[in-house]
Amino acid sequence: MNSYQAFVKKISDKEKGLAILMDPDKFLISEIALFLKQIPKETTHLFIGGSTVFNNQTEVLVRALKSETPLPLLLFPGDFSQLTSKADAVLFLSLISGRNVEYLIEQQLKAVPYLKNAEIDIIPTGYILLDGGNESAVARVTNTQPMAQDNIEAIVHTALAGQYMGAKLIYLEAGSGACFPVRPEVIAAVKKEIGIPLIIGGGIKSEDQKKRAYNAGADMVVMGTAFEK
Repeated sequence: MNSYQAFVKKISDKEKGLAILMDPDKFLISEIALFLKQIPKETTHLFIGGSTVFNNQTEVLVRALKSETPLPLLLFPGDFSQLTSKADAVLFLSLISGRNVEYLIEQQLKAVPYLKNAEIDIIPTGYILLDGGNESAVARVTNTQPMAQDNIEAIVHTALAGQYMGAKLIYLEAGSGACFPVRPEVIAAVKKEIGIPLIIGGGIKSEDQKKRAYNAGADMVVMGTAFEK
């Protein structure tokens, strides 16, 4: 069973996923074991990536994690340079909320020479950046504007467009360190219309915020900033 099949099975079994996002530039390898002891026991996946990562730190972190945890390791890459076949899978992201061709298709093309020979599960993912109340690193690096959360119809249509183009996951992102996360009414509206799993990330720092996302329809919640310290 590959990573995506396992993901879908968990949803069919009515289980919720919790991924902890780890930015390779913000973790000391010597502290990995301690960090893993402190994350929630219900954690189902580890996402590895950041808007900017330097000096091959992604592979260094993935190798260290492999020796410390059996949790699935999924790449959440900011660009093609963050790829490593040492992970279990890669979220093959297309920033469908933006109009910068570099993150709609160019980064994906740059990834092909590596991925076509890599033994790693590739999961096409429609990535939608929403306004979280501040300028996110994603918006700054990709030079794209987040979608306003009160424009629910446009968000739903963007998610459906991603599904129609072949995405196997939809990821609604409010941005790392967002002042507020994706609103429950947005989650519920998107979940009602799409037929693929829904991931919610950005700005979720508390148990209450996590539960609200789940109750609204999130199949997986991603937390990161709350655990970086």
